[in-house]
Amino acid sequence: MISIIKIIWINIFSMKDWKAYIESNPSVMYGKPVIKNTRIPVDLILEKLSEGETIEDLLLEYPRLKREEVLAFKKCSSMQHDFDL
Repeated sequence: MISIIKIIWINIFSMKDWKAYIESNPSVMYGKPVIKNTRIPVDLILEKLSEGETIEDLLLEYPRLKREEVLAFKKCSSMQHDFDL
């Protein structure tokens, strides 16, 4: 039986455009890349993950955040993208 995490990973890796989760607008957070339709900076989420916070911690701390978004950011980070929008 495939676990839910594996299903989510499969969906993200098959996603053609990871930018579907990220936007940059000069009038929002000075143009920093943020999670679409929020003011949550992508670099903040990646920083918290690098400091050892779990995805579950982030989901509790940021109720508007979705597991798929965090996994997409981790994927982008591991691929060393610079979030050029």
